[in-house]
Amino acid sequence: MAKHDPHLDLLFHALSDPTRRMMLNRLAKGPAPVTELAGPTGLRLPTVLRHLSVLEAAGLVATQKDGRVRSCAFQPKALLPMTDWLEDQRKVWEARLDRLDDYVTQLMKEREK
Repeated sequence: MAKHDPHLDLLFHALSDPTRRMMLNRLAKGPAPVTELAGPTGLRLPTVLRHLSVLEAAGLVATQKDGRVRSCAFQPKALLPMTDWLEDQRKVWEARLDRLDDYVTQLMKEREK
């Protein structure tokens, strides 16, 4: 059984929502104030702050308050555990598909005889 990483749950949960993914896409261009992130969503500020708290809990976003303005910045290194896990899964499934291909090829050769 694969080792369980609870942080992966937080990452996948954070990325499961289209609003949060939209916020991350915007933050990938550079830091932004919360009000700028809220604008395109059409959501009220408390709802946007809840989305940001999920992203922050997953380590994907860091926030900083300067006076009355709260700014957010994307933390791309937080995605590394997820990319590592996905790469491991890719290797597992490629190996399984290679074995299946070998098995089907063997069956086809036996059938031709």
